[in-house]
Amino acid sequence: MPLEIRPCCENCGRDLEPASTDVFICSFECTYCANCTSSFGGVCPNCGGELARRPVRPAQFLLKYPASTVRIVRPAAALSET
Repeated sequence: MPLEIRPCCENCGRDLEPASTDVFICSFECTYCANCTSSFGGVCPNCGGELARRPVRPAQFLLKYPASTVRIVRPAAALSET
């Protein structure tokens, strides 16, 4: 099963292109831009796991396995308030 390749940063909502090399994910595929990843110290605010650079899916495979269009945004600040 391929990665979801989510379309936006889960914290700030910034659009993230499937070919971007400035995208980071944890083992649960929580997805963040480089700026938010830096502010988290490379640790996922949802699960505490390591955030690693998301691999780029080659364009020819995006046709068969398209990137997700589902936008998940839940700012880390909101997580600490619950």
